[in-house]
Amino acid sequence: MNTITIECLRYHPESDAEPRFQSWPVPFTDDMSVLQGLQYIKDHLDGSLTFRWSCRMAICGSCGAMVNGVPRLTCETFLRDLYPGPVRIEPLNHFPIVRDLAIDQADFLGKLQSVKPYIIPDAEPQGTYLQTPEQMERYYQYSKCINCLLCYAACPQYGLNDRFTGPAALALLHRYNADSRDAGKAERMEVVNTEDGVWGCTLVGYCSEVCPKGVDPARAVNQNKIESTKDYFFRFFRK
Repeated sequence: MNTITIECLRYHPESDAEPRFQSWPVPFTDDMSVLQGLQYIKDHLDGSLTFRWSCRMAICGSCGAMVNGVPRLTCETFLRDLYPGPVRIEPLNHFPIVRDLAIDQADFLGKLQSVKPYIIPDAEPQGTYLQTPEQMERYYQYSKCINCLLCYAACPQYGLNDRFTGPAALALLHRYNADSRDAGKAERMEVVNTEDGVWGCTLVGYCSEVCPKGVDPARAVNQNKIESTKDYFFRFFRK
């Protein structure tokens, strides 16, 4: 068994003037993740360390953090790959800190709500909706988003302008606009067309690089820039 040093950002807004780092030596085996290293610290070294986690299987998205400066899911990042260390763990960039590694997600949740991430039918449902495999393929990639917020931590535009709707919300907006069962596109275009919608994106693409599920939010944003342009001209000609 090897030992690696884990450095965590510590910050209690109600009592600390500014964040600081604290280090612990953590013994690990080859199958231990960064999340398990944090759990070892909490269970054996310092029970006051605060962080979020749930499934441990890269499904819930709650264990995201900056690992050596890169947005990662700590449950699928292994200590063996970071040896000999040290490993620096910080809360996700661009979000207020609630405590230590836990961030305030309220801004994202508000943006998620604004894109209406659910099917809006054009009439009262009549039985089961049917789809072809081709119809499902149009949106399936974007439906894999787990709201882990790694893309927001990677997005320089969101860091500069927190009014920007952001990659995950825009990817989920596209997921429903592309769904053949949905009739809510016109409502969502009000979000897409604004300066803080798709036009706030500067096409860095780092959001897609860090996405653990291959959602490719940058592609979704680019596709909606096309849709926004079409929507503008259609409105212009209708006048």
